[in-house]
Amino acid sequence: MTEAFRLFCRRGIKSVSMDDIALQLAMSKKTLYKWFENKDELVQAVIRLHLQANECGCEETTKAATNAVEELFRIMTLNKKLFSQLHPSVFYDLQKYHPGAWNLFNAHKMNFILATVKANIRRGMEEGLFRADLDVEVMSRLRLAQIELVFNPNIFPPDQFNVGEVQLKCLEHFMLGIATLKGHKLINEYKQVTEEE
Repeated sequence: MTEAFRLFCRRGIKSVSMDDIALQLAMSKKTLYKWFENKDELVQAVIRLHLQANECGCEETTKAATNAVEELFRIMTLNKKLFSQLHPSVFYDLQKYHPGAWNLFNAHKMNFILATVKANIRRGMEEGLFRADLDVEVMSRLRLAQIELVFNPNIFPPDQFNVGEVQLKCLEHFMLGIATLKGHKLINEYKQVTEEE
C-alpha cells in the first residue's frame, strides 16, 4: 500500500488506475481485486494506513522534543518531504471521488491533529515560550486552517509555490505570532537567525 500511496501523491488519486497500482506492485489486477473490491476501498485502506503512520510519527516526535518550539520544527521536518511531493489534486480527488477516505482524513484532522496542536500550544504556554493570554481553542483552529490554506491552488498555485516551503513559512509566522520574547529567541536559535532588538 505504500507504493499506491506514493503513486497517489505523485500523480493525484483520480489519474491513478487499478492497472497502474497493479503494475507498480508487480502483481496482476486480478490479485489486487482479491484484496480490494474496488479502487475506493483501496484508497480508504491507503489513507487509513498513512494516517496511522502519521500519528505514530507525530507522537514519537513530540516525545523526543525538549520543548514546544522544537516539537513544531521537528513535526514540520517530518511533514516537509510529504508536503513537497503531494500532488495538488489529492485533497480535491479525495473529497469528490472518495468520500469515505475524505471522512477518515477529516476525522483525523479534527481529532488527532487538532488535539496535537492544542497540546503543543499549552506546552509552550507552560514553558513560557508562548504567550500566557492565548485562546487555545481559537489559535489551534487557526493553525489547522493555515495548514489547509496552503493546499488551495487559487491562493498558492502549485506551479509558483512549493507546498513544503509555504508550510514552513506559515508555521514560522504562526510561532512568531504566539511566542513570548523567550520563545522568539529560541525560534531564532533553531532558525540560526540573529535579530537586532
